[in-house]
Amino acid sequence: MDVLGALLLGLPLTIAVTVCAFAIGAVLAIPIMILLRSHLLPVRLATRFVVDIIRGIPPIVWLFILYFGVSIGSWQFSSFQAAVIGLGVISSAYLAEIYRGALKGVGDGQWEAGHALGLNGSTMYASIIGPQALRVALPSVATYAISLFKDSSIASVIGVTEVMFTATSLTRGGANGLVVLGAAAAIYIVLSLPLAYLARRVDARMRAVVAR
Repeated sequence: MDVLGALLLGLPLTIAVTVCAFAIGAVLAIPIMILLRSHLLPVRLATRFVVDIIRGIPPIVWLFILYFGVSIGSWQFSSFQAAVIGLGVISSAYLAEIYRGALKGVGDGQWEAGHALGLNGSTMYASIIGPQALRVALPSVATYAISLFKDSSIASVIGVTEVMFTATSLTRGGANGLVVLGAAAAIYIVLSLPLAYLARRVDARMRAVVAR
């Protein structure tokens, strides 16, 4: 129980890193997705290059760059800030691709119907395209959110005292590594399963609404 209690003390930071990074990624992904769909070839190519660079470099390298490499005078990112910003930027690249794929998954007839009704861009996206694209994107977004929750453990390497940092510290302090790491894995599993279940329920509801 002492081991589990110690690990749970790191859970709030694990959740905070995940939620904040996902929120940053979800918002930044929108303009990135728009640039990826630009009619201007140079804009598309430049955005594609940036997205591929972000996705191609391992997350741990981004965290090291932000935490150890970025400073202004005596100021530098805290470990939490570096983790959130680093994972948030990485999330934006992956989520932008998910958004782009979801929009492509909406049939051409839906776009044509919106134009035929004389709807402006914002109304068409809000009433026709958006809900259908969201349904298409939701399973992938939920899967990525679960992956991000697990990837938040990378933040431990720069000193964020989340679950994995605590587990590593306990193991180095002489605790049974199998027990400690097994308990940490159980925490990740217990929290991941409800998110996966919720995503499936929401997806089923949205499918029913779109099918009406």
